[in-house]
Amino acid sequence: MRIAISTEGDDVSAHFGRCPSFTIVDIGDGAITGKEVINNPGHHPGFLPKFLHDKGVNCIIAGGMGARAEQLFAEQGIERIVGISGTIDNVVKEVVGGTLKGGESLCKPGAGKGYGLDKTECDHANEEDHKGGC
Repeated sequence: MRIAISTEGDDVSAHFGRCPSFTIVDIGDGAITGKEVINNPGHHPGFLPKFLHDKGVNCIIAGGMGARAEQLFAEQGIERIVGISGTIDNVVKEVVGGTLKGGESLCKPGAGKGYGLDKTECDHANEEDHKGGC
């Protein structure tokens, strides 16, 4: 299993798309077999699910993400676990131990605006859709 965790410092980032980096962890036979931290290459619509899929990720863990991001990850066959907070090390221990439990997304539409990385383009079809923010 290869997981990606939205990362800010040593902790899980509350906002998946705008996190500064991702911690990529390989888990096999109940143990960590590899771990690396990669910079977030940018937040624009549809890019990150494909980017992480191309890196072999089959599960994304984050504090929160929007419904569109969840849909795009599902299209890539990537499991989503949101509602997660705490240190990366503790979250990885819970994944390895099979005890990690997700919950409600920690961010709501527009909540990530002004946080972390900005989007490089807006994905709203029209002005009426801008109510949630970019």
